[in-house]
Amino acid sequence: MRSLKRSLKAYWELLRLEHGIMYGIGVLIGIFLGGGASLEIIVLSFLTALFLEASAFAMNDYLDYEVDVANKRLDRPLVRGDISRKTVLSLSAIFFPLGLITAFLISVEALIFVLVVTALAFLYNAKLKELGLIGNAYVAFTMAAPFIFGGIIAEFSYSVLLLSLIAFLTGLGREIMKGIEDVEGDALRNVRSIARVYGIDTASRASSLFFLLAVFLSFFPPVLVPEYYDLKYAIPVAITDIMLISVAVRLPRNKNQISKYRKETLIAALFGLIGFLAGAF
Repeated sequence: MRSLKRSLKAYWELLRLEHGIMYGIGVLIGIFLGGGASLEIIVLSFLTALFLEASAFAMNDYLDYEVDVANKRLDRPLVRGDISRKTVLSLSAIFFPLGLITAFLISVEALIFVLVVTALAFLYNAKLKELGLIGNAYVAFTMAAPFIFGGIIAEFSYSVLLLSLIAFLTGLGREIMKGIEDVEGDALRNVRSIARVYGIDTASRASSLFFLLAVFLSFFPPVLVPEYYDLKYAIPVAITDIMLISVAVRLPRNKNQISKYRKETLIAALFGLIGFLAGAF
């Protein structure tokens, strides 16, 4: 029983299914803000986000194995030896076509968007990651992509665009912050992260700035689309803002807690999703 539990935990960590669920929720928010869709489309949209997220994270761990070993990323099951590289590659190959199929069943436009994002993912793994801020911007875009995807499925709106921008800024802050933690391993691929090129202090300040910009933009949705938002939106988003401000203040003073701050900002993003989802009803 313990072995099964450990194995399931390893696969969950490999595929980062908590991210997949959040991406799926992001797609649903984009759909609801765009006017909604049928139950079949909603289910297919959620599965598309989940399948492609799982495939992308598995492939990322497969390609970044040496870097993660150098960074002593024991939170990665591949580094711990809990899962073989062959299995990781197989899982990525299984989930990728599943995501394409579910996207095609939604619409041709959905499939085209998914293919563009996927092409960028391959480009990121091959080269963009080494370009520092450009690579960070791609990963941040993947955090905004679920909302854009939902808007494409339903109807794109200003509220979807604004939410996508908030997600992008939060993701950019998280990726720049991650570069501080990964300085040693990034040297193996000559990744030109802000932390490596301009120093850890500059990276921490840049990360904090993007978190604060995301907080600033969170005040605009109730103004632009007042009928969508009320206390169901305000309370969870206020929690998100407080958590992001807290990390933004602490990060420049204490740069040795990056793993903790990344978990906190992920939880903050979850509260933000709850707020936007509740506000759409």
